[in-house]
Amino acid sequence: MNLKNFETMDTIMLMSIVNMKLRDEFDSLVSLSKFFDIDADALKQKLATAGFEYMPEQNQFR
Repeated sequence: MNLKNFETMDTIMLMSIVNMKLRDEFDSLVSLSKFFDIDADALKQKLATAGFEYMPEQNQFR
């Protein structure tokens, strides 16, 4: 799934997809954002609107 349109995605679905990608394919939020050419801070802000915060130690949003 392409995350380029993350800004218009449902936030809960986005969190699920991002966490799956982080678990299965990417070792950090930085590598995920570089691969998809998206702004990591904008992604964090979008997910924060639903109360999710990036936990670098676990490499996931909670």
